[in-house]
Amino acid sequence: MAQAKLTLQNRITTLMVISTIILISVFTLIQLNNHLSNLTLYNSYQARLSALLTKSSLQETLKSIPAGESQIGTYLQKTLDSLSEIRIIDKAIIIDEDDRVIAATDTGLIGGEVSAKDMIIKYNFAAKKVDNKQFELEINKAARLLNIFIPLDNPLNPQAGLLIKLTSSIGNIKEALIGVYKPVILTSTLVVLANIILGFILSKIVIGPIRILNEATKVIAGGNLETRVTINTNDELEELASTFNDMAGALIKMKERAENANPLTKLPGNIVIREDVEKRLREGKKFMVIHVDLNNFKAYNDCYGLAKGDEAIKLTAQILKEAKEAKGNPDDLLGHEGGDDFILISTPVKANDVSSYIISQFDTRIKEFYNQDDLKRGFIIAESRQGTITQFPIMSISLSGVTNEHRDITSYTEVTNIAAEVKKKAKAAETSIFVIDQRKV
Repeated sequence: MAQAKLTLQNRITTLMVISTIILISVFTLIQLNNHLSNLTLYNSYQARLSALLTKSSLQETLKSIPAGESQIGTYLQKTLDSLSEIRIIDKAIIIDEDDRVIAATDTGLIGGEVSAKDMIIKYNFAAKKVDNKQFELEINKAARLLNIFIPLDNPLNPQAGLLIKLTSSIGNIKEALIGVYKPVILTSTLVVLANIILGFILSKIVIGPIRILNEATKVIAGGNLETRVTINTNDELEELASTFNDMAGALIKMKERAENANPLTKLPGNIVIREDVEKRLREGKKFMVIHVDLNNFKAYNDCYGLAKGDEAIKLTAQILKEAKEAKGNPDDLLGHEGGDDFILISTPVKANDVSSYIISQFDTRIKEFYNQDDLKRGFIIAESRQGTITQFPIMSISLSGVTNEHRDITSYTEVTNIAAEVKKKAKAAETSIFVIDQRKV
């Protein structure tokens, strides 16, 4: 099953959605934490106030109990019920000298024993270990509860101290959520709107130009190399568009060169050769254009056949490539005008080394293309251009050099005209030779 294609716009949208969720989540957590802290402070303050009111009310209740009354829990229970009804307290128990609950907001706890921790706190109050304290606080962060312990003086029995334990909430997640949901919703809405706007802008300034480049690439791939794109963003995208246009222009030149290349040797033809010479002329560079021609090639082609003639052409191309790489410059150009005519463009300082390599290699390796009888005779018998049977020597190679080292040359046409004159002198030798035009005018 083919995997669904994930576009750049989908990637950006997904990234923005994820970032939005993370941002809103972080903001919500921060708001919850702050609100919980505020709830804790507020409820702690409220609990302290409730503790003072509760102690005062219960102390007054104790004072109003008749002398000799032993069941003080009943009176204290009524006061706790009243305080609970008006929401002064949430949960409360009163502990007597025997560490038992004598009154509580939850009547099911009356008569029961208290925890060891509550006993210790009661003992500390009785032993005066918490002097100058009207109450003691204990915060249970896990349960989000606040316990307040309040000592009570018993005027009916001064030796028997009482202890009140008030329990209230200091704020939970549910309360915090109720308090922060409005700013969270508002902030979430603003963030979503901001991301929608940002996504629209990104689509226009990033995805839009990329789509233009993508469509133009498809058009070029279809063969229309004249396609160009215009992107005005004054950034890397505009630079990419400019590079794309340069690439399209380069592809046109490459296509022209490929169409002009010789099908046998794959070397560039006349158009590329002309462009290279004209470029060197514009840049004022010193060059040596070496025209390469085979002597007695037609006779060999007639005698041995076209296939063997093509092999001789390929050998010549191979030797020229080797000479360029071994003795020439990195930017030298090797071209094939057609038939047995080649052009090698180098520099004057490299010309002699290049030509010497070509001549020595050609004279040695061309012999492999002749049978032993022809090699022993030193010639082949073939029909001349005039239609007569003639003896033709083993093929040799003629190199004709044209340079602007000693004279001014202004055009490619001038180079070809000079090369034609020098070629006549080279061909007259009937042996492998390199002839350079030495004229200064």
